[in-house]
Amino acid sequence: MRRIGIDVGGTNTDGALLDGERVIETIKTPTTSDVLGGIRTALDGVSHHDIGAVIIGTTQFTNAVVQRTNLNRVGFLRIGLPAGRSLPPLSSWPTDLAEVVRGETFLVRGGIEYDGRPFEELDEQAVIEAARQFADNGINAIVVSGSFSPIDTRQETRAAELITEHHPQAQITVSHRLGQLGLLERENAAGLNACLLELAESIIAAFAAAIDQAGLGSHTRLFLTQNNGTLLKVEEAAKYPVLTFASGPTNSMRGAAALGEVDDGLVVDVGGTTADFGALVSGYPRQANAAVEVGGVRTLFQLPDVLSIGLGGGSRIHLNPLRLGPDSVGQQLSAQALAFGGSVPTLTDAAIAEGVLRVEGTSRPELTNADEVLSHAATMVADGADRMKLSSMEVPLIAVGDGAFAVADAMDGISEVVRPLHGDTANAIGAALAEVSGVTDRVFHDIGHDAAVAEGVRLATEDAVASGADPTGIEVIEVEDLPLAYLPGDARRVRVRVVGPLESVDRPKG
Repeated sequence: MRRIGIDVGGTNTDGALLDGERVIETIKTPTTSDVLGGIRTALDGVSHHDIGAVIIGTTQFTNAVVQRTNLNRVGFLRIGLPAGRSLPPLSSWPTDLAEVVRGETFLVRGGIEYDGRPFEELDEQAVIEAARQFADNGINAIVVSGSFSPIDTRQETRAAELITEHHPQAQITVSHRLGQLGLLERENAAGLNACLLELAESIIAAFAAAIDQAGLGSHTRLFLTQNNGTLLKVEEAAKYPVLTFASGPTNSMRGAAALGEVDDGLVVDVGGTTADFGALVSGYPRQANAAVEVGGVRTLFQLPDVLSIGLGGGSRIHLNPLRLGPDSVGQQLSAQALAFGGSVPTLTDAAIAEGVLRVEGTSRPELTNADEVLSHAATMVADGADRMKLSSMEVPLIAVGDGAFAVADAMDGISEVVRPLHGDTANAIGAALAEVSGVTDRVFHDIGHDAAVAEGVRLATEDAVASGADPTGIEVIEVEDLPLAYLPGDARRVRVRVVGPLESVDRPKG
């Protein structure tokens, strides 16, 4: 099946047309201020024959949080009285972001103990009253959170049912869908998701309109990429836009792994503004184990382990002392850089001056310290790669992105530097190659290791198939079995992740 992958970066929007795993065409165009213009240009730049899917990686939802723009108000219902009163929702958020997002907050009786027992029954009447208040105040985006809800989801699920019954316009995010056991971090992730719901609706509608305008036809399916390197149906993206956070670096890592034929190692994607480092495990990005901050908000939902530094092809050169970035001319590179007739010295100018990079339509700028600039950039890349390693063993490093010229051919701790063909559009290729994932994360009691893992695999496989995966190609890529000594009996938390290829629309059923 032929697919178009599109990745919207801060500097460029990249597109790639793939037939299976074979790259047919690629395109690179400056990211436009409205984003959709760049997407339409990318779509127009590749063949439209027999396209089964368009897969888009976007940073718009992350940018909305970071920039505090296009966010809707959120109502919070926390199940946890009397113990959950001390730190109310939004108490750990940056003040400016909290003021934009804050709607009504209600705390109700209920909650789960660490061993899965309810320490208080859910106060259903209080939930109903809260739902009516949300409706009266025009608050439709609502978070439902409760203590230890990932162990037993029933109280959160019941509260969501009651809110829907008494506030039909409500769009509810239950916290157990997005986080782990830490209440505040899980509630924060749900809050970030809820404040993006109106934006998600408009963005996804615009993506669909761009596909229609490109004349791709009703048989072409639209997906977004999520932060674990797999596909996200637009219906799910509309409900859970936070799952797209950090999908750009993830796309680059997946594309780099495929293009460089490396399953385990490091990746650096040097773009126009930043260099993003990641680690590959079995061809997929290594996940971060610690809490991750997004826009100043501490969360615990799964994100790739990514290190970003302010180094890219558009990074400005500063002198006395020599420094690169973090400021960048970004998408204005072709207008502002010296080699293009502008007045701003950039890393790209240094590469052209030294003959490392050749760009049609440019002249070699006069930079007396170009070699020193490139050496400084290489040192920054080497330091970033070293920070991503978990051991002293030498590993391969795949260098992709427009600014990959900044990566030296040899560095300590790196067995080889791989520079694959089409590496400058690895992010779009990674999007096009994305598979469908299924995940389960549950606590099992008294059934033993083998049965718990088998059930976890079954549930994750069902999740993947429901999301559009071909059931004949499901592969288990991650199994985590953690005995819970603090729970009675044989209790264990099992997390399983599976992936599979996207099922063809013409696949015979049954």
